[in-house]
Amino acid sequence: MLKTFKPGGIHPAENKLSAKEAIKVPGIPKTVFIPVAQHIGAPSVPVVKRGDSVKVGQLIAKSGGFVSANIHSSVSGKVKKIDTIPDSSGYRKQGIIIDVEGDEWEESIDTSENLVGQFNLTSEEIINAITQAGVVGLGGATFPTHVKLMPPKGMKAEILIVNGVECEPYLTSDHRLMLEKADEILVGTRLLMKAMKVDKAYIGIENNKPDAIQLLKQKIQGGNHIEIVTLKVRYPQGGEKQLIKAVTGKEVPSGGLPIAVGAVVSNVGTAFAVYEAVQKKKPLVERVVTVTGKSVGKPSNFKVRIGTPVSVLINAAGGMPEDTGKIISGGPMMGKAITNLDVPVTKGTSGILLMKGSESKRKKTISCIRCSRCVSVCPMGLEPYLLQTVSEKQMWGPAEEGNIMDCIECGSCSYTCPSNRPLLDYIRLGKGKVGQIMRTRKS
Repeated sequence: MLKTFKPGGIHPAENKLSAKEAIKVPGIPKTVFIPVAQHIGAPSVPVVKRGDSVKVGQLIAKSGGFVSANIHSSVSGKVKKIDTIPDSSGYRKQGIIIDVEGDEWEESIDTSENLVGQFNLTSEEIINAITQAGVVGLGGATFPTHVKLMPPKGMKAEILIVNGVECEPYLTSDHRLMLEKADEILVGTRLLMKAMKVDKAYIGIENNKPDAIQLLKQKIQGGNHIEIVTLKVRYPQGGEKQLIKAVTGKEVPSGGLPIAVGAVVSNVGTAFAVYEAVQKKKPLVERVVTVTGKSVGKPSNFKVRIGTPVSVLINAAGGMPEDTGKIISGGPMMGKAITNLDVPVTKGTSGILLMKGSESKRKKTISCIRCSRCVSVCPMGLEPYLLQTVSEKQMWGPAEEGNIMDCIECGSCSYTCPSNRPLLDYIRLGKGKVGQIMRTRKS
């Protein structure tokens, strides 16, 4: 019997239109905008100024604190200016604009395709290489990877779980990466294990990716330190707490972190980035992005330089379909709509989804019919209908008592609601306010 998590979960239409499309390089844009806040935590601090010449892989913004990450240039050229433009959130964020001139890389970076499988570095040296390279979680959360590898006092990692689930509909970047860079991902996994000082890792993959499961099992060749776990297709299984539950049966306590049950979760894209950072001395300057949609001419997976405008990717995938109603950064469940095609690709950009106009419009909201579907599908065991009501009425005490901060914002409640109620919208609003109250109380 295939493993999965409980409670909750849904199975929306998968629409993996680009699953068979090999990773391609769309070309280098003429100008890139590289935000200094591409991660959870403090924004990075620019270390270059207008007129400076930079190479690919050169540090251009230094980590602004422990929970932060270095930023490197993804192109070679000249710094045009440090300015603000809207990012995928719609807010203006500071970033570094670089005019591209050629493609000159830092000399220390190994740009060859040769596999390097050496493991002679210490745990501290691996973590330092990851820190210097600015590696963050590429599954969407963008939590600085080096912070995950250094758990708080009194807590110890026992296992590593590598997330190859990719449960969001439409997205296929992780799937293609597993098929095309399996050896590198396994080396990255072993490096993470050594950094954490653990001797067991699991790679969780849903059974709608049988080719990736088969390939990775062949590559492991019966080794007992890394195990491929085949999972039943179920959204949002890619969430850290859901994946831990599915793979180990352990449940992360309310308000707790995965390390509370001895687990560290890392995306397959992050494992690949760790391989490149440690073995190739290559900072995180590019990532794989899926560009897709039912009307897109050429749904594709692209290896993209950080800072590339979204418009470049859309053109490379066949251009903007006439019936496009909404452009989403990420997947349809947890992604965010963007209003500007100059929005840059960041470390956390997993996909660009062009939705048809007929699919992008919200249906008319009617009164709650008390069907409890939102409760049955919530993977965190919450009561979304109640959390919406108390958030709408600004009743922050009951919202906190209802564990609103445990919501992972997966959207399962809104997806399944027959009354089309904006459950997640109000829960997000409530989370923001309750979180602010809790931080004020602690300070």
